[in-house]
Amino acid sequence: MSGVRISLSNGKVMEVPAGTTLDAISRLPGAVDSPSPVMAAMVNDKMTELSEPMVENANVVFLTLGHMDGYRIFQRSLLMLFLRSAHEVLEDTAKIYVKFAILHGTYIEIENSESFKEDPDKVTAAIKERMVEHVEHPEPILSMLLDRGEALQKARESGQSGRVRLFTYRRFSVVHTYRFGHYEDYLYGFMLPDSSRLGHFDLIRYDQGVMILMPAREYPHEVLPSPVSPKLFQILKESREWSAILHVADIGSLNEQISACKTMELIYTSEALHAKHIANIAEDIVPRKDVKLVLIAGPSSSGKTTFARKLAIQLRAEGKKPHIISVDDYFKNRSDTPLDEFGKPDFECLGAVDTERFQADMKALFEGKEAEIPIFNFITGRREDKGVPMRFGEGDILIMEGIHCLNEELSASIPKNQKYKIYVSALTQLGIDEHNRIPTTDGRLLRRIVRDFNTRGYSAAQTISMWESVRRGEDRNIKPFQEEADVMFNSALPYEMAVLKQFAEPLLFCIKPGTPEYAEARRLIKFLDYFQGVSSEEVPQTSLLREFIGGSVYDKMQ
Repeated sequence: MSGVRISLSNGKVMEVPAGTTLDAISRLPGAVDSPSPVMAAMVNDKMTELSEPMVENANVVFLTLGHMDGYRIFQRSLLMLFLRSAHEVLEDTAKIYVKFAILHGTYIEIENSESFKEDPDKVTAAIKERMVEHVEHPEPILSMLLDRGEALQKARESGQSGRVRLFTYRRFSVVHTYRFGHYEDYLYGFMLPDSSRLGHFDLIRYDQGVMILMPAREYPHEVLPSPVSPKLFQILKESREWSAILHVADIGSLNEQISACKTMELIYTSEALHAKHIANIAEDIVPRKDVKLVLIAGPSSSGKTTFARKLAIQLRAEGKKPHIISVDDYFKNRSDTPLDEFGKPDFECLGAVDTERFQADMKALFEGKEAEIPIFNFITGRREDKGVPMRFGEGDILIMEGIHCLNEELSASIPKNQKYKIYVSALTQLGIDEHNRIPTTDGRLLRRIVRDFNTRGYSAAQTISMWESVRRGEDRNIKPFQEEADVMFNSALPYEMAVLKQFAEPLLFCIKPGTPEYAEARRLIKFLDYFQGVSSEEVPQTSLLREFIGGSVYDKMQ
């Protein structure tokens, strides 16, 4: 048999027999330098499963669990392991619903199962035991192509109404499914070639269902303790309940409403629920007579700016006099910014903020004295010589948004009873179907791609290239403090993907093969293809979504 030449990213070149799988190549001595397990590969800049045989010369980059795409593949394959094991343990009547991911866990609920209802701990232990067996005695996870009609029929027979709706609106004539032993399922995205790499996990009982726990990307051989943040978990549950109220629990049901010309009703009901939640937050703040500072934090593209303006209006309606300021105006001059581990200015660390000046200004204001709120000039990288004078009177309240607002160090000298903290994030309510969820980060990334192009002139490739760094900053500066919030607000709108689609797709198609961002662009294009489009003209000018697509009425307000 003739050989093929494999050029690896670590500089090594290997000659292997034609037909050798990527999985086998990854296990050869010297093929991979990282101790993290290999999940997939980029072959000539194309994402490829490890089961793929190599039949011609190629450049290969192995993706480990530490890579975002590798992490997704591990998570998806682990879910396949759970679904097969649960199918073997539970009754045929049981229904499994993958609800959402939270940090390093996936929350799942089991319905129509008497055994789980009677003794959920015993059933959870039995499923986990079966999962361990399938890891210790690995079997292949086989890729299959089904005719769309056959896939629809199988979804109907299994009672998966969400999947039936999904496939009804699918444009392609074939559906990519996987078989693991006797169990077959449609899981959106690539998989591992077998179950041998899935040994690091845990399965615990949580709330009304179970939680699959997996390693963090940074610690691939260590399963962290239960990652659940109670407040975040509750807002995620409420968001799914919200989608049920709107009859848009998944992509298929959203497409049904769009096709039935019910888009306007969905949009305005969604906006009304947003407004109601913000009004409830304002009503919670007002009776707290000592509160003088509202602090708002959240990850990138969560809509903090529009949320702050909407909250200010609601507070005015309650008789307050809100003033909006930004943490960014308290940046130190760039020449004084601390350096990161790579010797570059770290603009996202708390040390980049003049916390002493901020706390001194707040103290002066709250004592009835005048303070000069600084103005940071992002062009010069310095504060302006003169700021904005401010003095507090009866009913005045400051609204401040920024990356560090939930970190107590920012406002350490301000008494807690004078502060009210809000965590804002876009937590996607929709699922793809019963077993597939939409990653929250995908919604935020699409928002940012569109906004960066509209307001900063960035290409989609530039935004994607920065995204990993942005998320690392969030993991370091926001997520550790999210449970400090007095309240959480979900800024996602169930219809927004159908609107963002028309803006994001042309930008993503501009990313060409051979570029580092190409694989991510193709993944997002494939994902957006599931959605029927909705015209942006139907989105109210007061919508939080306007912060990203343009045309917000709040842009005219100072």
